[in-house]
Amino acid sequence: MVLPISSITLRRLNMKLKNPFTTSFGTMQTKGFFIIEAADDDGHKGFGESVAFSSPWYTEETVETTKHMIKDFLINIIRANKIQHPSEVRDLFKPVKRNNMAKAAVEGAIWDLYSKQQDITLAQALGGTKQTIEVGISLGIQPTVDELLKKISRHVEEGYKRIKIKIKPGWDYDVLKEVRKNFPDTQIMADANSAYTLDDIDHLRKLDELNLMMIEQPLAHDDIIDHAKLQSVIETPVCLDESIHSADDARKAIELKSCQIINVKIGRVGGLAEAKAIHDLCHEHGINIWCGGMLEAGVGRAHNIALTTLPQFTMPGDTAGSSLYWEKDIIRPEVTVQDGIIPIPDKPGIGYTIDKEALESFTVEKEIFPI
Repeated sequence: MVLPISSITLRRLNMKLKNPFTTSFGTMQTKGFFIIEAADDDGHKGFGESVAFSSPWYTEETVETTKHMIKDFLINIIRANKIQHPSEVRDLFKPVKRNNMAKAAVEGAIWDLYSKQQDITLAQALGGTKQTIEVGISLGIQPTVDELLKKISRHVEEGYKRIKIKIKPGWDYDVLKEVRKNFPDTQIMADANSAYTLDDIDHLRKLDELNLMMIEQPLAHDDIIDHAKLQSVIETPVCLDESIHSADDARKAIELKSCQIINVKIGRVGGLAEAKAIHDLCHEHGINIWCGGMLEAGVGRAHNIALTTLPQFTMPGDTAGSSLYWEKDIIRPEVTVQDGIIPIPDKPGIGYTIDKEALESFTVEKEIFPI
């Protein structure tokens, strides 16, 4: 049976973060992104969210390239093909090189639409089994160590299962040492966003004494080989993020022993089908994985929650509550966290209702494409 799609709507939103978010690349306060709506003639609507930033600091994609790829290529591919299951979208998009975040946004909307048509949750459509998931919190680089410690204290009290701290040269070992002194039993991980090289091995080796869960993407964004060299001489588990864009990348990293952990981001790897393929590979090889965050609004958070119900997501992800980042989210109810736990919604599709008023208030562009 063909999966019916009658139209795709592309909405551009601008939403202001509650607080500036700082990494080794810079600071962001307002996030622009797209909500993709895939609809059929029976009133079902599926939603996806783009996660590319306004500048290409994380990957080569941006908000503008996302728009170009979706409008001029991806929608035309959907229009030209009869789709029976959303997992087919991954192969249909393969002739378009990279541009994974654009692909994931469209594919996500189709997965949500399909789940609603089948009257099942997105988690069920993916094969997820969990009724709840554990989540942590990601903290950007703070103005002072004292401010960082205050934020960590608040989030530990709120019950988040682990704390991720952004680091960079000059804001790393001494900061993390102070954190560990104040929080000796808290699960702490460091995220470097490719800020180091192999010349920093001796410095990075000092992190071993701090009993970190992991150090995420310490070396170049496109590297697998040097990370293998680093992992062979440090005890702290290396987690790969930006280096992994596909299940094939994950296979190579596993074979080279480049990491012990992989961060799976739906947008970075090109969608839910590819994310599930990475999950299955890591399950086969005993590699721990967790779901990373891209400062998503409610739709993107809902997709992350559904993905994390798969069994090999053994470590707390980045999907914190909506109110931590936004004054008002675009879903009802908003994502909430209790003692570091998010219950899996049981309504069809992503399980959350779109707040139409909020969606309209944040929308700055809108185009509808008949399929």
